[in-house]
Amino acid sequence: MSSTKNQAVDAGSVNLIGKGTEITGDINSLGDVRIDGILKGNLITKGKFVLGPNGSIIGNVKSQNADLSGEVTGTVEVEDMLSLKASSKITGDILTGKLSIEPGAIFSGNCSMGAKVKNMVQNEANQNANSKSA
Repeated sequence: MSSTKNQAVDAGSVNLIGKGTEITGDINSLGDVRIDGILKGNLITKGKFVLGPNGSIIGNVKSQNADLSGEVTGTVEVEDMLSLKASSKITGDILTGKLSIEPGAIFSGNCSMGAKVKNMVQNEANQNANSKSA
């Protein structure tokens, strides 16, 4: 199997951290991620991120799209669409292309939204790629 095939399979995978599970450390994924447990560390995914109502993250989150129902303490950076559900509690800054907030959601921090944020995320990715190839 070639590495290209492995990446295609990984990109379609769904990673689940169940309720009652606690992870200390960073998670990097090409596929979708759902957390119903606790993560003490950063999460980076190229796919969609779902944080269940019992889920908790102490760390930064970067994803393509995200639906948050639980608690995040840290920066949330979403390239496309971020949805804060009624049960969510976010303490930290948000950078996102689009934002949806249900009544009841709690957010404490700064928020930057729109095309400018998308450009900042793309520029950061380009700088990281250039520094790795140098």
